[in-house]
Amino acid sequence: MSVTLSAVADAKSLPAGWATGVLSDYIVRPEYGYTDSASDDPSGTKFLRITDIQDGQVDWSTVPYCDCPAEVLASKRLMPGDVVVARIGATTGKSFYIESTPEEAVFASYLIRLRAKRDVFLPRYLYYYMQSDAYWTHIDQHKGDRLKGGVNIGVLESLPVVVPPLPYQARIVALLDIVLAAGRFEAMCEARTVELGRAVLSELFTYGLRGEDLKETGIGEMPVSWNPRPIKDLCSIWSGGTPRKSDPAFWEGDIPWVSGKDLKAAVLDNAIDHLSEEGIEAGSRLAPEDAVLLLVRGMGLAKDLPVAVISRPMAFNQDVKALVSRGEVSGRFLREAIYAGKDRLLHQIARSAHGTMTLNLNDIETFEIACPKDSTEASEIVTIRELIDAKANLHKRKAQLLADVLGSLLEELLAGALRLDDFDLDVLPASEQGLEEAIV
Repeated sequence: MSVTLSAVADAKSLPAGWATGVLSDYIVRPEYGYTDSASDDPSGTKFLRITDIQDGQVDWSTVPYCDCPAEVLASKRLMPGDVVVARIGATTGKSFYIESTPEEAVFASYLIRLRAKRDVFLPRYLYYYMQSDAYWTHIDQHKGDRLKGGVNIGVLESLPVVVPPLPYQARIVALLDIVLAAGRFEAMCEARTVELGRAVLSELFTYGLRGEDLKETGIGEMPVSWNPRPIKDLCSIWSGGTPRKSDPAFWEGDIPWVSGKDLKAAVLDNAIDHLSEEGIEAGSRLAPEDAVLLLVRGMGLAKDLPVAVISRPMAFNQDVKALVSRGEVSGRFLREAIYAGKDRLLHQIARSAHGTMTLNLNDIETFEIACPKDSTEASEIVTIRELIDAKANLHKRKAQLLADVLGSLLEELLAGALRLDDFDLDVLPASEQGLEEAIV
């Protein structure tokens, strides 16, 4: 049982001046959203839907519009400080805090709006309470009773809450906001570093590192000393497979078995599924360290080219090919060169009658990549990419650490188990700009 939930059940453990109750005591009557068809026509009222809320944020410029009568707008208009909750679907129970809105915005029918009574319950405190284990325990206990596993107004109103005095709520919110903003800053830095890596990749395989003149080739411009090389000249191409799922002994080992769902990074250290040595012998194949794994069949090819170099020996399934270097180039260079030219390879995708996307073996074998004559230059290109990846991974780890800190602080602070007197809040930045300067 979480700290917060324990506190709700035992009011005597709370600090002086704190209260317990249910959410309905501290909010105005919740509202279900408006039912209408969304339109991209830039007229009418902004129409916020569940799908517009991504990673805890909303890009209002992409939110569609609806035809909203004045009487509906009067009751369902979103205001700063509102909290909307997904009442059905995969994100049931997830909440979003309305920081600001366009001039007119309403919310769709799969959302419920909560509005705090600000004289006793800060809107931002409400939002953080709805991230707690106590809240999610309550949702999980009740959503199974609802049609399609959703929640309704009654479920939300019956949520037990712990309510400190208003000034103390404000202090809790201030601290949690700082940690949340720091985590978002690190996530933004990770995303921008990934974008930088992609931009640098294009530059590296067009201009190289030696300041050479460029020449035109069948696959585009490259330095005069470079040449296009087909995959089949640089590596062997191996096929994988899947052992029988019915034999658990095949699936109880510690050897990573890669499928399309694993190919989400440039360097692959592990996989979701694992095989035993018997499983590999029965129906798969083990690719060596530094091999490149390329998805050749599946819907993962619809948006990108899933391709990764592996940091240790791994098995792989029949939807993946292993490109094993003959020694002239490293696996990491091969991966980067393929990804730099991915648009040309994606244009070779064939779609079957039932929609499956496939890269043919011949198209892979004859696919040409840009290769420098100087192996040192190839190694330097790999080093640049590795440094950028290391920076992105650092930001990712820091963002995860801050998310963990936020979760721990939230539970302890809302329960009154951790007191703000234990913190020197004067050292915290007073603005987002100050936060950014402090982190940098």
